[in-house]
Amino acid sequence: AHRAGGAFDDLGRSLDVVGVQILHLDLGDFRELRARDLARRSDDREDSTWDIKGSSSLMRRVCVFCGSSSGRQEAYRSAAVLLGESLVSQGVALVYGGACVGLMGAVADAVLANGGEAIGVIPASLVEKELAHPGLTELHVVETMHQRKATMSELSDGFIALPGGIGTLEEMFEALTWAQLGFHQKPCALLNTEGYYQGLVDFLHSAVTEGFVKQRHLDQLLIDAEPQRLLKRMVRPQLGAQPKWEVAEA
Repeated sequence: AHRAGGAFDDLGRSLDVVGVQILHLDLGDFRELRARDLARRSDDREDSTWDIKGSSSLMRRVCVFCGSSSGRQEAYRSAAVLLGESLVSQGVALVYGGACVGLMGAVADAVLANGGEAIGVIPASLVEKELAHPGLTELHVVETMHQRKATMSELSDGFIALPGGIGTLEEMFEALTWAQLGFHQKPCALLNTEGYYQGLVDFLHSAVTEGFVKQRHLDQLLIDAEPQRLLKRMVRPQLGAQPKWEVAEA
């Protein structure tokens, strides 16, 4: 596959110094990644000996969306740390946006400090802005934000949004939209620390009342304030793909 050169090569050399595994992805690489991921999922279904504390659901990697800021309340950072620790204790790898700052850095640091696997995905243009984490198990450097989201999705078996801003919301709603359309059946979840997402949850219920969202699609979004409990809920059998578009019989 074609590998990006120039700035990517310089970036790779600078990060290789600190021992980070760099994977540069262009569109051809992404197609190859998708094929490998589909093959991995096929192997997983044939070998169900791996689970989370006795669960038969496959949850090897969880994608965490969260802020590159820490927020005003210490509780947000504490929840990120506890989620990282919980992932390791459950044998689940972290996939996230690759930064070392804010809640992104907190959850990655917690995973690494406890001997877990942390995989970052970040566009080259954001490496300096977001301060790419130098100690990750893997750091995938891609060209665009679209490739970043697609790569994180392909690498993951579920999605959790911690408190965050517009980018966090956009990432989670895209994952939830894909679930709503039946493109995947991976669990999507909000960690509602200190009621951070309560206003959003109320809005979504209003959207159901007003006829813009179906209740069965909202039910696909798991919401909990406790990280360990949320992870346990994610490995329970999920609702199957619920088609958004229904055609009335003649």
